[in-house]
Amino acid sequence: MFGIVWMLSSYGLLGIATASTQDGDIAQLGERCLRKAEAEGSNPFISTMQTSRAALLACAFFIREQRATTLDTSPALDTSSTFLAYDTCELCPRRCKARRNSGKAGFCGASNTLRVARSALHFWEEPPISGEAGSGAIFFSGCPLRCVFCQNHRISQEGFGRAVSVERLACMMLELQEQGALNINLVTPMHFAPQVKKAIMLAKQAGLNLPVVCNTSGYELAQVIRAMGDVIDVWLTDFKYADARLAKELSYAQDYPDVAAAALTEMLSLLRAHGGRKMGTNGSMQQGIIVRHLVLPGHADDSCEVLNRIWNICGNDVDVSIMNQYTPNERCLKQGGLLSTTLSDEEYEIVICHADDLGFKQIWWQEGGTVSESFVPQFDATGVEGPALLVPQSHQDTTDTHG
Repeated sequence: MFGIVWMLSSYGLLGIATASTQDGDIAQLGERCLRKAEAEGSNPFISTMQTSRAALLACAFFIREQRATTLDTSPALDTSSTFLAYDTCELCPRRCKARRNSGKAGFCGASNTLRVARSALHFWEEPPISGEAGSGAIFFSGCPLRCVFCQNHRISQEGFGRAVSVERLACMMLELQEQGALNINLVTPMHFAPQVKKAIMLAKQAGLNLPVVCNTSGYELAQVIRAMGDVIDVWLTDFKYADARLAKELSYAQDYPDVAAAALTEMLSLLRAHGGRKMGTNGSMQQGIIVRHLVLPGHADDSCEVLNRIWNICGNDVDVSIMNQYTPNERCLKQGGLLSTTLSDEEYEIVICHADDLGFKQIWWQEGGTVSESFVPQFDATGVEGPALLVPQSHQDTTDTHG
């Protein structure tokens, strides 16, 4: 099977994990490998397609009257966590003011209808996230960035996904818990912050007891991070660029470096307020921050500047994950230039050595060559359809009716 070995420099531990072709989505390569192994009859892992038992159990998920509580949507929480945010949307740094509650799509491509492309176990995130049991990943449709090298354009820019209710999203989380997931891994969820927060709270009332991971591009507003801070345990965030010109060229977001720095600062503040990094006895991250960076060919200098910014903000309060998995997509191959090639070993070594020189103690890095083919999960709505969480009528929030 194809594979890349994740290594943690400070512990000297090896965690076997295959990597994807797009930062933020390490599970992608693993999905293709898993299907290949299943076809060969040699799959040693839990199949992401084996959800029948969870689907049956899902019908039993409900909020008991004595445990349910009313969701707090008071002004003190900031409107980022309520459905009022969709009236004139400013949930992301684009601040497009789209009237999503009127059915209009924002820059992210989404109205106020919650859309999910996939819900399944993933085994190839960083070891503290996936472990051996797998991470319960839920992929949301839409994205506030427009990365030219994106491998997930079908869901990030073309809008693939199924409309789901908040109650169905909550039930997906419980199903993944029943499948043995180490955590609930929400991939690019923040443009749906109101529904996501409500779903997490409902799932917890119904018995969800796993850490919740926010898997984000890093292009987030600090106030939205703050509004979600009481329901997110682990921030799995990208820090893509330090150079504003490069951010504009590759993601159409010139303000990305400053926005990502402010978002990371807020994540760190929340983490410190909750007691810092916490690990389980099985090596899984229960609370913390992992900052991911994908090294791009020809841009090792910017990668080193990214590490400088992370170090200046966080020091050793976070893990850093430095990835060498860049693979040019069809668009980049046609355009030619630096992004039509793969990353050299020399460039990757420069960046890894710089992280070590800065003093990072928790460095996740990949040993092995960059994959030469794109491996993208089947965004076929796996795990999306199914029963919704049963919420007693007396505990439904009558002010939040969307999604």
